[in-house]
Amino acid sequence: MTAFQTLKPSTLNRAAFVQAFADIYEHSPWVAEKAFDLGQDAGLDEIETLHQRMSDILLSADHASQLALINAHPDLAGKAAVQGQLTEASTNEQAGAGIHQCSNEEFQRFTELNEAYKTKFKFPFIMAVKGSNRHQILAAFEVRIHNPVDTEFQCALAEINKIALFRLLTL
Repeated sequence: MTAFQTLKPSTLNRAAFVQAFADIYEHSPWVAEKAFDLGQDAGLDEIETLHQRMSDILLSADHASQLALINAHPDLAGKAAVQGQLTEASTNEQAGAGIHQCSNEEFQRFTELNEAYKTKFKFPFIMAVKGSNRHQILAAFEVRIHNPVDTEFQCALAEINKIALFRLLTL
């Protein structure tokens, strides 16, 4: 088990806990709120334990809440990234994958795929990009765009939970 390095969740009051974990799930503080409301214990001082709790909250949420959380995520290499409007975490994640180094052709391909994907699925393409590069991301996009809607919805939730773990590991 991995302990948090910058905080001890079991010692935080509700406001401090929600503030610390509000953006682990992109613009969705309700996950942190529910995680706190399930009770505090020393087990939450382990990243994996808190991640499991938060993952379970997302996976047991109603479809509308899950869809809203998926839709809170920005497009990869989308307008928000180009205009500097991403959360700090999203900016760092996309930069770490080299998305900011895309050629004009690669940005154009991301734009085309983002539009086609959202037209088909009605939500943005989600991928935990840490450890990937822009070429791997484009390749995944090319494959996943052919999946059925239900498959991609479940894939988006799984990727969001991976993103959450990566974000927790930085604390």
